[in-house]
Amino acid sequence: MKINPDLVSPCGLYCGVCAIYMAHRDDNQKLKERLVDLYKGGVPGKGILPDSENLSTEDIRCRGCMSDERFMHCRQCEIRKCAQEKGLAGCHQCNQFPCRHIEDFPMEVGKKVILRAVPYRRKVGTEKWIEDEEARYVCPECDNRVFRGAVRCNRCKVKLNPD
Repeated sequence: MKINPDLVSPCGLYCGVCAIYMAHRDDNQKLKERLVDLYKGGVPGKGILPDSENLSTEDIRCRGCMSDERFMHCRQCEIRKCAQEKGLAGCHQCNQFPCRHIEDFPMEVGKKVILRAVPYRRKVGTEKWIEDEEARYVCPECDNRVFRGAVRCNRCKVKLNPD
């Protein structure tokens, strides 16, 4: 398996199944619009992510956590910064996991996945963790690739709970 190092996030949220990454990679304008609406929350100051009031589809761009082109919120990620300062590849190597950075993570689904994925990555290694994350985010009914946080398959509409 060829691993894209740009997609191997320190926190345990594998970037290859991130909606922002996928929308940018595929230049999917419809998904970008849905993500802007989701992150803004429809009410000023009530978005899923802090400081998202002025978010636009042009902001929905990312090539992975370890790339030079990161989503605006990923550019200021405390988890990534912490791992780099400690000289670690990620939380899976840190004996202080879970820490306040995980407890303060702004997205509930992300926090849930981090708490699941980091111990698993420790146990099986990075390659197997990536393989299994990619397999986890495939619709069991129609084999459509879905993204982290998806509650329905966008192709066959079956309910999902991959996280």
